[in-house]
Amino acid sequence: MAENRNLFRITRFFLLKLPRLFKFFAKFRKSQKRLLIIKTDAIGDYVLFRNFIEIVNRSEQYREYKVDLVGNLVWKDLALSYDATFVDSFFFIRPDDLYESPLKTLKLGWRLFKNNYEVVLQPTFARTFIGDGLAGFTAAKHVIGFESDTERIAPKYKTKTDRFYTQKLSLPPSIYFEFERSRYFFECVLKQTIELNGPHILTGAKTKTGIVIFPGAGVLKRSWEADKFLSVISKLVEQTGQTIYLAGGPSEASMGAYIEEKLPSNRITNLINKTSLLQLVELIGAAFLVISNETSAIHIAAATHTNCVCILGGGHFDRFAPYPVQMANRPICVYEKMDCYYCNWNCKFKTEAHEPYPCIGNITVDAVWQAVQSFIVAV
Repeated sequence: MAENRNLFRITRFFLLKLPRLFKFFAKFRKSQKRLLIIKTDAIGDYVLFRNFIEIVNRSEQYREYKVDLVGNLVWKDLALSYDATFVDSFFFIRPDDLYESPLKTLKLGWRLFKNNYEVVLQPTFARTFIGDGLAGFTAAKHVIGFESDTERIAPKYKTKTDRFYTQKLSLPPSIYFEFERSRYFFECVLKQTIELNGPHILTGAKTKTGIVIFPGAGVLKRSWEADKFLSVISKLVEQTGQTIYLAGGPSEASMGAYIEEKLPSNRITNLINKTSLLQLVELIGAAFLVISNETSAIHIAAATHTNCVCILGGGHFDRFAPYPVQMANRPICVYEKMDCYYCNWNCKFKTEAHEPYPCIGNITVDAVWQAVQSFIVAV
């Protein structure tokens, strides 16, 4: 969780002890009509969650409340661009950094306490220590979250932070997909049926053209091999007139350079590490097709109604992909099912550092190409 154990110990003390003190002081104040949502996950998680902010803002229960959001700095621009209408104040953080920044954590906690929230919502099923701690700092009258598992928080801490919640929702075993988890949470909190059928982002795209390739996944071992991407892209160059856009972050730069040098320069535009998050959303929203590992790109594609082929491993199978069959604009997922799926990326197989996990490496070019062909046959 943290490299500097001494700083973490101070932060841990603040997170576990001060909420009790703040709760005592909160007895002497009158809460305001103010609601805080804590959502500090990655970009893809936010894309699957963000449409529920508007529903809370317009709900009968909270329409007269100020709605604030604690979010992750990595999707700040996306939230400010698309969701500022529904949020009164944002607090953007790097959640992992706070574990080694006790003073920053304390200042943020004090600021949240002073806002005098009546309601705090923590809609992430896999709760974290820092998220629980921030919820506890608020000392709100109602703090609602999931019962949660211990995927992202040690049991010894969860036992203590459970006390920060006034209500913990139990998630039915049948609800596993992340978007459906959020819908269940807000239906319980708002006591209403929510008709959303998947994430949605309205971009300015008028036409759909070009094919966007995401060759990386943030973690090398969760990424399909560069040579396999190269084979698929070569087929696209041969059989379509579409421009190919390479996209991703700095960790994919070498893979992008390798692919780019093997293909005609007039057909490939390498945008890896050259786009902002908002530019990336617009790029995907304007594309005809996205081909990607399991990254935020597949959720942005689904939200912008862009065709998508997802190369899917087993670590979080069914949680982020495949999308439920009834959900609109779901990506086509290509995978080779193994008995060890649902491992949370704790792979039991020994592989070389440069090799992907077997559940990724076993996926063939032919299997991906077959999925791609279902879209390009009409191009």
